Order: sequence, then structure tokens, then C-alpha cells
Amino acid sequence: MAARDWPLRALAALACAAWLAAQPAGGQDLAAGKLLVASRGMLDPNFTETVALLAQYQESGVVGLVINRRTRLPISRALSAEEAKSRPGPIYIGGPVEQRGVMALARSSSDVAEAKHVFDDVYLITTKELLNKSLASPIAASAFHVFFGYAGWSVPQLGREIELGKWYVLPGDAAIVFDPDPNTVWDRLIAKTETRVAMFERPSYAPRRPGR
Repeated sequence: MAARDWPLRALAALACAAWLAAQPAGGQDLAAGKLLVASRGMLDPNFTETVALLAQYQESGVVGLVINRRTRLPISRALSAEEAKSRPGPIYIGGPVEQRGVMALARSSSDVAEAKHVFDDVYLITTKELLNKSLASPIAASAFHVFFGYAGWSVPQLGREIELGKWYVLPGDAAIVFDPDPNTVWDRLIAKTETRVAMFERPSYAPRRPGR
């Protein structure tokens, strides 16, 4: 390999590594805490231009929460619990399954008792008792999101969807899950992902000029 080709080949290798990190073959790298970013080819209207956090990943099934569908409906009006009356923040639509059901994500530097740890400092709240307790707690609205509904798959189903190119898979990022501007999250992530794809598809050599 010519010495002048090394930088281009190195860049191609780095791009390949970044792309492979975002595309687990067959879904074997899937786990709770990963982010699913809908591709532009996603035709299901339930998931067009969405970003979902995998909140639970088990052989019995996968539960995801769409993190970028914030509504204008305040928690204080949406929930009947007394603890919700003074709770700031809006409701999010977590997915098309059981939209009357309620879940929440909380970000905490310490363990949240009875909550399910998702990744890093992010916890999933699924029980009514813990939800009401969290609603009454001093946790900031920026670190506590309430969802109506969720997205659900079997493990093989989600793996097939990824293989068909419906989803990109990215590492979990709490800052994205609790982004203050969720309406732009998909646009930002899809742009980064497509940039990685473009880098990966670039030729790993520079065409020689005529006469050289």
C-alpha cells in the first residue's frame, strides 16, 4: 500500500467502525438502553420520523418508548391522581400499544427504588404506586417524562425490521432521551447517521490524475 494512500484508508476504516457500531447485524447487539432511529424508508405511520428508547429487552419481548412525540397535554390534566395536579411538564406518546397505559422515565444520580434500571442514570417506572410517588417528588420536569402507550416487538420481529433497514441502532444517550427539544431529535440523529453511511460508502483510495 502506497504511503500516500494510508490516511484515506484509515478514514475509511474509522467510518466503517462507526457504521458497524450503529448497525448490529441481526440485532445481536440489541439491549435495554439502545436507541432506535427510524430510517427515511420507515413506512409505518406509527414510527415515521421517530426515535425510540429500548426500555426492556428480554426473550419474552421488547418494550420501547418513543421519546420525540411530545404533546401539548399537561400531566396535571392528563392524570387523575392527586399527585399529578401540581406536576409540570407534558405527556409524551410512547407508542401505539395500550395508549391508556402510563409509564415514565426518570433520570437520577442515585438508584430509584422499585424502578427498573434501563441504562446509565435512566430508570423506567411502570407501577401506579411508584408513578404517584414520583409525581409528588421534587424531581425536575426535565428529568421526568410521562408516556401514554409504548412500542412492542418480539425479539425476532425487531431483528427482522433492523435487517430490512427500517431502524438504525445507536448507543443510549440520556441527554437525547431527555432532550429539551424533542421535535428536532430525529432530524439531528438521522443526519448524523446518514453522514456515517456516506463516509462508509466513500472509496478508500484517491483516483490518480492522468499522467501519474
